[in-house]
Formats: sequence, C-alpha cells, structure tokens
Amino acid sequence: MKYTLDWLTNPEVFAVNRIAAHSDHRIYANHLEADVDNSSLIQNLNGTWKFAWAKNPSEWQQKFYEESDSTDNFDNIQVPGHMELQGYGKPQYVNTIYPWEGQEHLRPPFISEKDNPVGSYVRYFDLNDALKNKRVFISFQGVETAMYVWLNGEFIGYSEDSFTPSEFELTPYIREKGNKLAVAVFKRSSASWLEDQDFWRFSGIFRDVFLYAAPSAHVRDMRVIADYDGTNGIFSATLDIVGKCSVKSILTDENGTVIAESNEKESVNWTIENSNPWSAEIPNLYTFTVILTDEDGNEIEVSRTKVGFRRFELKNGIMCLNGKRIIFKGINRHEFDAKTGRAITKEDMLFDIQFMKKNNINAVRTCHYPNNSLWYQLCDAYGIYLIDETNLETHGTWQKLGATDPSWNVPGSLPEWKEAVLDRAKSMYERDKNHASVLIWSCGNESYCGEDIAAMSEYFRSADQTRLVHYEGVTRVPNHQYDFITDMESRMYAKPQEVEEYLKQNNGRPYISCEYMHAMGNSLGGLSLYTDLEDKYEAYQGGFIWDYIDQAIETKNDDGKTVLAYGGDFEDRPSDYGFCTNGVIYADRTYSPKVQEMKALYSNIRMSIQNGMLTVENRNLFADTNNLSFVVRLEKNGVVLKSDTFSLNVPAGESKTMKLTPHKIDSTGEYVYHVSAVTADQTLWADAGHEIAFAQEVFEVKDNQIPETTLQKPTIVYGDVIIGVHGENFSMMFDKKEGGISSLKYNDFEYITRTPKVSFWRAMTDNDTGASEPYNLAQWYAAGKFAKYKTVSWLEQEDALKITFTYQAACVPTFEFTVTYTAYFDGKLGVSVNYAGVSGMSDMPVLALDFKMKKQLCNFQYYGLGPDENYSDRCKGARLGLWKSTAKENLSGYLNPQECGNRTGVRTLSVHDDMQHGLTFQKASAPFEMSVLPYSAYELENAMHLDELPSVRYTWVRIAAKQMGVGGDDSWGAPVHEEYRIHADQPMKLEFIITLFEA
Repeated sequence: MKYTLDWLTNPEVFAVNRIAAHSDHRIYANHLEADVDNSSLIQNLNGTWKFAWAKNPSEWQQKFYEESDSTDNFDNIQVPGHMELQGYGKPQYVNTIYPWEGQEHLRPPFISEKDNPVGSYVRYFDLNDALKNKRVFISFQGVETAMYVWLNGEFIGYSEDSFTPSEFELTPYIREKGNKLAVAVFKRSSASWLEDQDFWRFSGIFRDVFLYAAPSAHVRDMRVIADYDGTNGIFSATLDIVGKCSVKSILTDENGTVIAESNEKESVNWTIENSNPWSAEIPNLYTFTVILTDEDGNEIEVSRTKVGFRRFELKNGIMCLNGKRIIFKGINRHEFDAKTGRAITKEDMLFDIQFMKKNNINAVRTCHYPNNSLWYQLCDAYGIYLIDETNLETHGTWQKLGATDPSWNVPGSLPEWKEAVLDRAKSMYERDKNHASVLIWSCGNESYCGEDIAAMSEYFRSADQTRLVHYEGVTRVPNHQYDFITDMESRMYAKPQEVEEYLKQNNGRPYISCEYMHAMGNSLGGLSLYTDLEDKYEAYQGGFIWDYIDQAIETKNDDGKTVLAYGGDFEDRPSDYGFCTNGVIYADRTYSPKVQEMKALYSNIRMSIQNGMLTVENRNLFADTNNLSFVVRLEKNGVVLKSDTFSLNVPAGESKTMKLTPHKIDSTGEYVYHVSAVTADQTLWADAGHEIAFAQEVFEVKDNQIPETTLQKPTIVYGDVIIGVHGENFSMMFDKKEGGISSLKYNDFEYITRTPKVSFWRAMTDNDTGASEPYNLAQWYAAGKFAKYKTVSWLEQEDALKITFTYQAACVPTFEFTVTYTAYFDGKLGVSVNYAGVSGMSDMPVLALDFKMKKQLCNFQYYGLGPDENYSDRCKGARLGLWKSTAKENLSGYLNPQECGNRTGVRTLSVHDDMQHGLTFQKASAPFEMSVLPYSAYELENAMHLDELPSVRYTWVRIAAKQMGVGGDDSWGAPVHEEYRIHADQPMKLEFIITLFEA
C-alpha cells in the first residue's frame, strides 16, 4: 500500500492499517513471568533514536525510511520525548486559539504548508529471542500529532490521535536481525483541529514504544465487568482469544488466594460471595488471570489485569458508589514535567498520586485526553476516582475572545468529522474499560456541541452500562438542545451563588464543577464557599480544581541561570503567556501555599473542639477511623505544654464526641487545644504520622492586674528637625522632615533604614489583573506611595512621648491619614495608623505600614496562622501556632511575581539576623496581618518573571490591618467575594508595638 500526505488534511482518514483498540491487560509467556511482572513477550524500544528535523514537508527527506538511505547525517534524540524540548523547533503555549492564529488564515481541515515540522525517527534493532517465530506488533503509546510508520522500507501504517495507543502488525516484514524502523511524525494534521487543549503545543514520540509478540494463542482483548450488589461481587468477562488453546481463568484476592476458576473460553461469569468492594477509601483489588495452554498442558500465554468490585450509578438523581452518595474532591491533571513536558515518568506519576492521597484529593479529571496507561493502574491501586476524558477539544473553532460563535465549529454535526471523534472515544474506552477507578466517560472538552458528540455519548452508553457520561459543552447551546448527552449538570467556573441557584431548582440531575477554583498564581481564595454546598444540597457532588501542576518549562535565561519559563518566553507567538501557570503545585513538583487550603477543605475527617469537647465526624463513605491516631496537644502562646495520642474508631458516616483530658492551667496567656488525625501506620502513600485533618480551640486566660513598673524617664531632645528619645539601651529619633521615625536602636544596633511608609497597594495577583483591578484600584497605588506629608504634632505623657504625622493621600478624592508613634519610656515603640474612611473611592487592596530593613534581618518567627501563606479568604487550612521562616523562603514561587507571603491572625512577629539582632512586632489590641519578603510590593509589581527581580538589598516587613482576599472563582473577571473586600468608607486602625527581639 502506498502512503500519501493527503491524509494529513482529510478528517475521514485517521488510521491506516492500525489494529483495533483493546484492553491494556498485561501478557506474559508463563505464570512465572506474570508473578514478577516481567514479560519476555515485550521488547522495549525506548532510548536513543536517530533523528532528522524539517521545518515543513517540502524540506523533508521523504525517502529516509528506505533501507538504502543512510542516517549517518542524522542527530540523536531521546524517545519518549518532545522534539521542541530537545532542540528542534520551539515550544509554543496557547490556550483557546490555534497556534497558527495571525500567521495564516486557515479553516478546518486545512493545515499550514510552511509551518508543519516533520520529525524523521529511525531505530535499528534486532528481535529478542522470545519474540521470534511469533506474530509481532508495535505499540506507540503516544505520538503527537500524526505518524507514518515503515519497517525495512515497507509502509506499515498511519495514525492520528496523540493520546491513545497506535498499534500495527509487523509480522510480514520483520527480521530476526538488522531491522530498520522509520517513523515520520508531523506536528500538524487535520487532527490538530481536534486537539486545541490549553497546553504547550509539542510534537514527537512522547510515550513508550515497544514490540510485543502474540504466541500461537493470544488474548487480544478482555472486557471485565466487576459489579457489586452490596454484598457480593458479580463478575463477568468476555475474552477475545486468537488461536487454538485451552483456557483457564482464575480470580485471586490480594493475598493470592484463588477464589474462583473457570475453563470457559469466551466468557466467564462468577458470583463472589462477600467480596470486598473497591472505593478510593479502600481500594480492594482482585487479580484476573487467563492462562492459555496447548494440548499437552504447556503454557502458551498468561494474561492478567486487576479488577475492583464496585457499582457506580444514578439513584434518584444522585451519583452513588456502592449505594452511597459520592462527593468528588477533585482536581484536573495535565500530564506535565518541567524538563520533559508531557513525556512524564513513572516517578512523576508516583509523586502525583501520593501527593493526591496525602492531600485528600479523591478524584482526577484527565484533562483533556486519556493519560498514560500506568496512571490508571496507580489510580486503581491507590484509590482515585477518574473522569476519563476523550482527546477532543476544538475551543478555537467556536469561542473567540470569550464570545460564542460556532459558525465554523468542528466537529459539530459535520459527517466528515464524526468517525474521527468516535474513534477517539472507542480507543479510550477499549483501553481503559477494565479499570475500577474510571467512573465516568467524558466526551471531551470545550468543543461546543452537535450530533457528532451526541454520537460519542450514545457509543459510551451502548458499550458500557456500568459508568456515566459527562460533557460540559451542552451548557453552551441554547434551549438545552443537547442536554441528553450528559448524565450530570457540569459547569466550568460557575460562581458559588450560580451553583446554588441551579441546585435550588432541584431538577433531578446531580451537579459537578468539572473545572472550578482557577489556581493561577496566588489564588484558591473562597474555596470554602463551594465546599460549604456539600451539606446544603444533596445534588451538589463536588468539583475539580483547575489545575494540578504549573505548565512551566525549565530553561536557561540570558544570564545562564536555570529558570522556569511560561508562554511567550520562547518568542512563541501567538501566546497566552502565563495562563499556563495554574497549578496547586509548581512545575518542579514543589508545593505551593495553595495546597494547605485544599487539603483542609477536602478532608473527609472533620473535627471541632468546643469547651474541651472534641467531635470527630467521619465523612468517609466506607472507611472507619481505625487506621488513624489522634494526637492532642495543649499549647500556650505556641509552645507545647502537653501531648497525648489516642485511638477513636468512628464508623463511616458517623460522629463521636469525647472530652479531652483536662490539664491544669495556672498562668495567663493564650492557650490552644490542637488535635491532629494522623495515619496510624505506614500506608502505600504516606508514612505513619501523616496528618489528614486538624482542629483547634483557642482560649485565653487573662490577668486583670496591671503590673507595677518604675520608669526612668529617658532623655528627650526636641530639635528643630529631629525629636530624639534616648534611654537605657535604646534610642529613637523622629524626623519632622521625613514624616516618621528615622532611627530605632536597641543596644546601639540600628533597625531603621528609611522612614516606614503607609501603603494601600499590593502587587496585583493574576486574579486581580484578570478582574481589571489594576484599573479599578489604581488610585490606591498613588494614594500611599506618593502621599504628601503635611504636619506633625507631639504630646509628652507620663510614660511616653506620642508623635503624630499627618499625610495627604495622592488621589481624587483625597483624604488624610495619620501615623502615630508612641515612644514609651521603657523602650517600647507603639505604632498606630489611622484611616478615617473616604467616599467615592474603589475598594482598598490593603492598609499596611512597610518597614525597609537591613537585608541581614531576614529570619522571622511569628505566632499566628500558618505555617503557609494565608489570606482572609484562604485561611481554613491555616492553624494558630509558632512558625519560623526566612524572607527568601517566604517569597512564593508564582512565576509572575505578585502579592505573596501574607499571614493572618498574627499576635507577634520577630525579625532578626543570624546574630539574633532583631525586632518583635506585637499586637496591641487585635491580631494583624503581615509578610516578610526580600522585595517590596512595588518591586514585585514591576517584574513579570522571578528572575527579573533585582538583587536583594533589603528585607521588607509589612504589617497590615487588613488585606483583601485573593479570590479564585476564575482569573479573567471574577472579583474577590464581597465579604473579603475592604470598602473605602470603612474606618480602620492598625496598631502594634515594637520591642527588642529576645531569642
């Protein structure tokens, strides 16, 4: 058969000679191989391949596949891997538009003739002995986006669909030695119109490549249904066996005990009495093994797959697993690694699934394509619910600048695209159908709607009655024309009140947010407004945060420094720039501060303490708390006084209350009962002692006695410009010209570099920018930064000198504010910022006083909410305690520098150097917010990348009365929720006391 490049622009040609999709069961030559999971029937072709790159087909060396064509002038490339991350072409990030936007005017199914890079891959190999004299197939697990395959000069086949396996039979052309495998990978094809996902546009062979041999008898496919009736497992398997053989099927439990056997060749049916059901909480798995033997009883092939008994269904309009209402505490997960892009490793996947279990995530949407097959095995074993999503997104064909215009949408109801999208659905279903973790099939993402997607939904329902079907795109179509496609109401970025409005209709359909809480930069504020709906409405069944990991690429900047880069940094145009940095973890797989909030609100163990009474609510559906220990501490001002550990078994769905052991409290201070629920033993995903949930009760023992002090009045010098207060071991100077304190010394060590300044501005977050807050709030930038100092007044009191500086804000309408310093004669310094409120101004970002301190004063410890960054709308996961950090560590890794490092509920903050010189900031009446950073808000504002920030010269300490929340409903227009904003007409006062730090 001759190949043609015409296939690249023909949507009706998406596979030539590709074998039918099948289950991803493992095959082995015998049971010994199966027991150690090491198959001689598989020959891995990963590694170093010969490679040549061409900018487009006209420059492509078309005869490279011929045996006589030399590859001496070829480079080397690693497989799996992307061309662009190995020096061929450049990475490009776009979200909804197509990558050729503004370069060429194209419409489906046509592609660029001048910008369509071609990668010519060649691999020479000898056939392993175990594969000889058998039918041999090649499996490409992921190739982006279209591929032609040759072996020993003979055309083998063609395939599209980047994210499901493409397999071809090689038997007629393969030799025992000296094989030349050639693959041409085209970056663009008609399939590119179907793969407009929000990700980097890569190309190449990015998943595993391997040969496998089919012996004389072979299990080509197996379809397993492991149903559960509440007591028993109802097992059925349909086997597609090629060749003459005897068949023995075995089901074994987790201990390897055989619990069922059969000699049926085509179908197997068992009832497993008192089976252990599968769930994310208790992921019980059984092993299904099919042994093929010859007439003498010799093993020909052993096939194996894991199965879990479970029933997922709609009951009275509610999604139920094994009879119980399920709540998805989910996240969207792109496959990504900062160094290798979507060519992720087993180690990456193990980190990801362990992260999810450790942080109470129970569900993943495979946005927006089927993931690496290993991921499904891990989700089965570790316990994660999956929405398995078809590789389909055509966002740029129907939505332009946010407006819906499906005038040239594909696939729509176009017959020429129908079989292509159906093939994608079938390929995903056939590969993943036996995985217990897959609960829902998704028809794709953001592809509008039409008869073609309706056909996909119909296919899923006809092929599989054990799962539900999802598609959010029906919400985009007027008059609910295609609502029948999906079994649930699914929306993206619906605000909490919009979700609630839907739920109040009680229309009989369950609700999920397939995307919510856009975690771009400093975000995830207001997550609790969604999770609160779990208890209010039965039909609310959770959502999937967008998203798991920042899609940023490790590279070197112009100074040779290794950095993480986002869209546009590779001169890629068009680009959507930093919109790829939406993860709760950074691209290097380190945690962002957002994890703290998600973990707390996603926990199935909820605890509260009131008057020393602990209530433990177990919101698991199936698991009790026997696997947990409870650690209770009594703390005073952050210091642990007593700690105990106890066990408490709370059945699933129930609560228990118990009295915490009282402890004698005989001194004044702030006390905290702190209870942690931790893993009692090591698990598959965490060590013993890993915290699942926590609760605190804070109470105060007050001393109403006023301590008697004998003060020695310091020397007060009233100069023409400077007022000095000089006492034993301390000195303060207040500058009438500068408008504040200009010197503060303790033990002759200077702590002031310049007069502290009031600020009403924070470095705009990504969410702020998306909501036009730089425009809306711009006056507050100038109001503080360019405020005019007006007057000073002072008053000497019995125990202190009070000096008040009055400022005029640089805005219209203008207003006055004051900064008052109270120099106590015992060496303390009281600070008060008074804001009376003003009408006619937009909401205020923050009311703060910024201290520009020496850079060596970079260590800090505080007693407040922590340990990680938190805000008024993102503090449910923070707890009161005594925490330590440094200015550098406190600079969050958001690639676009922005507001970060804040803490709320702070009682005391100490900032010091390595020699223990330092200051302590204490609350006066109410706790304050604060941050300690190596940069000011204005320096952060001016940078677009972390490596654009200047060299560190100072430590910036910000003490704030209040800062508005960070929001997160979306990053393109949703403001911070009203209850977390600061209204300009609201009077505010910031008060605190500065003392010498004592280590």
